[in-house]
Amino acid sequence: MIYQTTLLEDWIRDFYYDIGIYFPHQLDIHEISYRKGMSLTYMDISSRFYKKEVIIDERLSKEEQWEEFGHELCHSYRHYGNQINMPENFIQLQEFQARYFALHFCVPTFMLLKLRLPNTRGQAVDYIAETFRVTHMFAKKRLEVFENKVNSSLFFEELYKMFV
Repeated sequence: MIYQTTLLEDWIRDFYYDIGIYFPHQLDIHEISYRKGMSLTYMDISSRFYKKEVIIDERLSKEEQWEEFGHELCHSYRHYGNQINMPENFIQLQEFQARYFALHFCVPTFMLLKLRLPNTRGQAVDYIAETFRVTHMFAKKRLEVFENKVNSSLFFEELYKMFV
């Protein structure tokens, strides 16, 4: 099967390659912040990004903090404007995009493709959660997104064969 990456997957791969991160064990909030010249602060407030500072909710687990970091980086690198002044539908769009971005940022496709995932769904979710230090719910959603993309690739390969 040929896996065709999306522009987002390519952007995230390039982001990590630019700062010398190639393997799951290198995925670290502090190291990424340092290499990108961002300030990182933990506070007793909801996570947010403000003027090159990532503020992470200190009340969350380490896994949830990593997921929030990915979410906030999307706002930092891929969104503009202040949500206070935006129409509700535009805020919802940005939040959807940030959640989707975080799935790919915290569990990058280029790393996921190198893994040999267990055969059962439960074991695969456990493996992703442990390898990328994300929650099980996050790992399950990421696996679903990955499986949908793989199944789509397989479907289009078979469809192409019919017309060649």
